[in-house]
Amino acid sequence: MAATVKKRKPRTAGHNGAANGYFPVRFILDQERDGFTIPETARTLQGFREWSWSKNYPQHGRISYLGGEIVVDMSKERAECHVKVKAELYRVLTNLTAEQDLGEFFTDGMGVTNVAANVSHVPDAVFVSWQSYELGRVHKVPSKAAAGDYVELEGSPDWILEVVSPSSVYKDTERLPKLYHRAGILEYWLVDARGDKIDFQIYRWEAKAYVPQSSRGGWQVSPVFGRHFRLKRAKNRIGDWHYDLEMKQ
Repeated sequence: MAATVKKRKPRTAGHNGAANGYFPVRFILDQERDGFTIPETARTLQGFREWSWSKNYPQHGRISYLGGEIVVDMSKERAECHVKVKAELYRVLTNLTAEQDLGEFFTDGMGVTNVAANVSHVPDAVFVSWQSYELGRVHKVPSKAAAGDYVELEGSPDWILEVVSPSSVYKDTERLPKLYHRAGILEYWLVDARGDKIDFQIYRWEAKAYVPQSSRGGWQVSPVFGRHFRLKRAKNRIGDWHYDLEMKQ
């Protein structure tokens, strides 16, 4: 099944039922790109993973396998409401992880697969505690191309972050939370900074669904990190946003 990106306006296309010989693929496009081919074998989770490890996998954009659907998002990240948000959360949480020796914190680019949840996706950030490694809740999938390296995490990380983009609203707020919950990921942070106010929510895993943590003065507790957090922003000296992830015990 070939997919060639030619449109400049965002659109959604590619929903085809299994009865007519196609598998569901959703394209989220915003600019002209080179074409690429999604192999027929990618209709299964394992087939998708093997394609993602191959040299034929696209080097740009985000391609996810979400419960039997392939979602292709080629849109660019926005600086003010996405890139800067991630940078600030990375700054605070990587330092906290290192200072307290909590585990491993992965910034954008580390793929996560959970077979039971039928999902393979690259979140905006992932955290795995040492205990989760030791108990076998997460293991690293070795790279066939580079000895001693690995290509993705398989299992149930402790924590995952998604920052909402215009192209990812449904995916981040509806589709992924259900899959992450099914995967047993203990904590899910969701940030939407596109509007006049920041929507920052910490969700903790409970048996039926994720439950939002209560907020007092904007502060929410993170059971995984053992701290309270509050995300604020203000204009900097050139009139753009400066984000500040505040933290306390």
